[in-house]
Amino acid sequence: MPDPAVPPTPPVPLAALLAREDLALRQIAGPVDPDTVIHWAHTSEMADPYPYLLGGELLLTAGVHITEAAGSGTYFDDYVSRIVAAGGAALGFGVAPVHDTVPRALVAACDAYELPLIEVPEQTTFSGVARAVWQLMAQARLAELRRVTEAQQSLAAAASRPDPVPSVLRQLAQRVGGRAVLYGPEGVEVAAAGRVPEGPGVRDSLAGLAEVVRPSGPGTPTSATDSAAGTHLAAYALGAGQGFVLGVASPHREPGDHTIASVAAVLLSLLTGEHQSGTGAARSSALVRVLLGAAPEEVAPLLGGERWLVVQARIDAGSVDPVSASALGAALGSPLVDLAGDVVRVLLPADRDPVPPPGWILGVSAPVGPDGWASADAQAGRALARARATRVALVRHGERGGLAELVGAEEAAAHARAVLAPIAGSPALAETLRTWLSLHGSWDRTAVALSVHRNTVRQRIARCATLLGTDLDDPDVRMELWFALRQQ
Repeated sequence: MPDPAVPPTPPVPLAALLAREDLALRQIAGPVDPDTVIHWAHTSEMADPYPYLLGGELLLTAGVHITEAAGSGTYFDDYVSRIVAAGGAALGFGVAPVHDTVPRALVAACDAYELPLIEVPEQTTFSGVARAVWQLMAQARLAELRRVTEAQQSLAAAASRPDPVPSVLRQLAQRVGGRAVLYGPEGVEVAAAGRVPEGPGVRDSLAGLAEVVRPSGPGTPTSATDSAAGTHLAAYALGAGQGFVLGVASPHREPGDHTIASVAAVLLSLLTGEHQSGTGAARSSALVRVLLGAAPEEVAPLLGGERWLVVQARIDAGSVDPVSASALGAALGSPLVDLAGDVVRVLLPADRDPVPPPGWILGVSAPVGPDGWASADAQAGRALARARATRVALVRHGERGGLAELVGAEEAAAHARAVLAPIAGSPALAETLRTWLSLHGSWDRTAVALSVHRNTVRQRIARCATLLGTDLDDPDVRMELWFALRQQ
């Protein structure tokens, strides 16, 4: 019998359809097996339905194709054998309007070929049977989606435990009702959970299947399935590129099991990749050294660069969660991501060219060395505020020196401190003045950039003018204040 080309939906147990009291269906021939399932219902009055079946159907017929002399020959044997050969799951025979009863020869043929035969009463239409199949299928699909969702949540929670790898394997084994094994690069079991599969050769077969997906060159599959002693086997190559493989053995294969195992494979890829890869170890080492008091310039070589960009980002509409923050880091090409409130900060090597993904707004600092990370963070924040106010996806901090190059750094800083001394004790006033000047005195855009009301902006700017004792409508004054603010 060919394997049925079943749809990506859970099958419906034939027993569940027979249990529907509104249909009043009755099985009158063939084996009564609780494991018999149907994937769809199909109506056909063809004498040879084989070319029109995909497999797994409940074939419905009213017997229009049956001739009066059919019972005296091999007609019914030929008919039923063709249904079985096509992979049909069951046959439903309507007793109206053509026949008053199910032909005895059809009953005998279904018993002989072990095809379940269902009597469809006169009051039950074929469309009603098809609708019931669809309803049961929808219910099964909903239940399967709920099971997959719950499994994803439990796997994610397991990955956050102090022992993440064993916890993920235990959850996976529990969810599929079998055994989950993590194979190391050398093919040995690193960790395992769940009951040992029964049957000869299951353990060896699973280990052999793991070798099939272990990276060995171009064309190596990332997943594979097999069976041994009635046990379903699956293997998944973990994406970290370190040669780890996840193996799963289960007595039954539910439609959602592949999705659940794939989620576990992704989590295990992250866990094994972070701890086994050189870059992950280097980042961990850099973090430890900073926490123990090392200067940023001492740990920067471990992160893989000498010059850096700081990127601050926000989603144009909506809030940011850890998953979307990690996705942004992956899109920009850096694992150095920090989520603080609604702002994501990403540390990038200066040779990267950040491109905002759809829906994101980015502010990018000028390239700096490790000793300038703090100032670059402030630059990126101001660039992000300007990007939001001007409604563009990307704003870079100006890289041109301009007038600042004509004055020594110490002299410029001293001048800035003197000019801004009256508002030095109020960071909110200084930041409002900076943003207002950068946006050419626009009250509305400044309010958007600072996430405050426009009247608050007016009050702060008026306060700045009073404290500084100057006319902020004077372009020369604005230029001097902008120069001073850029030195901070």
